[in-house]
Amino acid sequence: MRSPSLGIRVTLITISSSIATMAAVLFFAYNGLVRDFESVLTQRQLLETDSAARVVDQQLQIRLEALKAFSAFLTDGDNLRPLPELKELLGRQPSLERYFEGGLLIFDDKGVAIAENRFVPRRIGTNYSDRPHFREALTSRQAVISRPIIGRTTGLPLLSFLAPIVSDDGDLLGLAGGSINLAESGIIPDSLSERSNAIFKVLDTGHFTQVDSLTPGAPMPELPPPGENLIIDAALSGVTSGVVTDKSGKRWIYATRHLDRVGWLFLRAEPYEGVTGPARASFESFLLLSLLAALILATAAWLLGRTATRPLEHMSTRIRAMVDGASDTRRLKPKGPPETRNLALAFNRLMEEREALDQMKDQFVATVSHELRTPLTSINGSLKLLDREAAGELPEKARKMVEVALRNGEQLQLLISDLLDFNKAIAGKMMLQIGTIQVSEALEQAIEGNRSMATHYGVSLCAVPAAEPLVVRADPQRLRQILDNFISNAIKFSPTGAAVQLSARAVNQNTIRFIVSDHGPGVDEQFIPHLFERFAQANPSSKQAQSGTGLGLAICRELAHLMHGQVGYYYQQGAHFWLDIPRQETSREPDHEVT
Repeated sequence: MRSPSLGIRVTLITISSSIATMAAVLFFAYNGLVRDFESVLTQRQLLETDSAARVVDQQLQIRLEALKAFSAFLTDGDNLRPLPELKELLGRQPSLERYFEGGLLIFDDKGVAIAENRFVPRRIGTNYSDRPHFREALTSRQAVISRPIIGRTTGLPLLSFLAPIVSDDGDLLGLAGGSINLAESGIIPDSLSERSNAIFKVLDTGHFTQVDSLTPGAPMPELPPPGENLIIDAALSGVTSGVVTDKSGKRWIYATRHLDRVGWLFLRAEPYEGVTGPARASFESFLLLSLLAALILATAAWLLGRTATRPLEHMSTRIRAMVDGASDTRRLKPKGPPETRNLALAFNRLMEEREALDQMKDQFVATVSHELRTPLTSINGSLKLLDREAAGELPEKARKMVEVALRNGEQLQLLISDLLDFNKAIAGKMMLQIGTIQVSEALEQAIEGNRSMATHYGVSLCAVPAAEPLVVRADPQRLRQILDNFISNAIKFSPTGAAVQLSARAVNQNTIRFIVSDHGPGVDEQFIPHLFERFAQANPSSKQAQSGTGLGLAICRELAHLMHGQVGYYYQQGAHFWLDIPRQETSREPDHEVT
């Protein structure tokens, strides 16, 4: 009997879970769980708003008491202290300045500003007695806090604090004042900011503005017009709590708390359906039965899911093992549900195609090596003899044709050599003769070997002497091949008359870095990640790019890895290609051959 497919199993799990969930919800009467939802949620809203209002009220009272204490120092018992003393006292209030970042002022008994702790143009000498809170303080001789106002000289949204300066006989001598910028003071606790899907707002009922939305340098934001925000309209209606439906049809439970001393209304609202409330009397029986049903459902779902996915897990492990080990040619066994069997068969077919492609590639490389290289060598040799007039003097047109044929033949031979080197390198079949190499000699030999090419392009080659004698362990031929590739690229892309510079330095105690630098435009940033990939050319439309195979830098990377080194590139006032090679240790290792 065929086992059910993975799709059928998933369907069975989904249907059984849905039926069990719906039956449990209907059977256990979910409505009993939220019987007292509105009253519990409303109480929580009221507690939140009351707590926020108390925090703000405490912050205001602390500032007012501090200002009252300061006002006692501004009189000698009979009169206001002289103006120089008042200014000195204002300058000695770092703690008070933290409470009143908007500024500290001293007013005479008429409400005229006579001293300030920070300069604001046109503030000294201004009469503020027309302000309602000034009239109240001058009349009652009691400390007062204003409603939110706009500063007369600063134009900022402020709260103004006033404390009377009274003589020993009870005469009013003046007022001590302080202000806070509502947009920057932090008087409103961070807990009032909106969190999750709840709404928290602070409304100024006197000016119909939203205090919590103040921003530095911006005017006090006005409340939305009537009918625009039904939650705010409900809060301003005088009903301290209730349920309101917004314009989108969403229901909210809200609560408010009014802070009389500044005329602020604290509003908090949460979605009606977003909170379940505390547990009810019926919750215990519902919870126990629900947990039992959920346990049974989870066990069944887990068993079904485990049975369905176990073959896939086994196949995934085998596939990862095949990918990690290219030599692993084992096939997957096609068994289990139809989808699993089909996946195994598809992967086995993919493995067969990959092996066929590998064999085809190897055959192609062998063909290039044995069928193309030998006749191409003979062709190039014959063209060189013709170019040197070994068969007699050639006409001018014939000479040019021979030069073109010879140049393209050498380019084709270079491509074949690069292909062979690259395939040997990535296959781990390239033989290396690791030995000790003097860095200075390697640089000089590389310069001499490429000097004719540099002369042809109008570029000079030079080496920067190292600060100390440097010795590396590498294959001389392959090290020279990497340097020649870097140098030829630098020559091709250097402007005429520029210099290509070779240098070497110790990166650390174990590594020497060779650097080939030029003054060319460098590599496009988008191409840098692909710079050392095979057949990659940054600008294939240029003549320099067309003269290359696109394999040189890829071969350099593979050769460097075989010599336990690395290659890289960076741009700094020109292109810089670097090669890191292990440094010769103090106790010299014998030369040896590696693959």
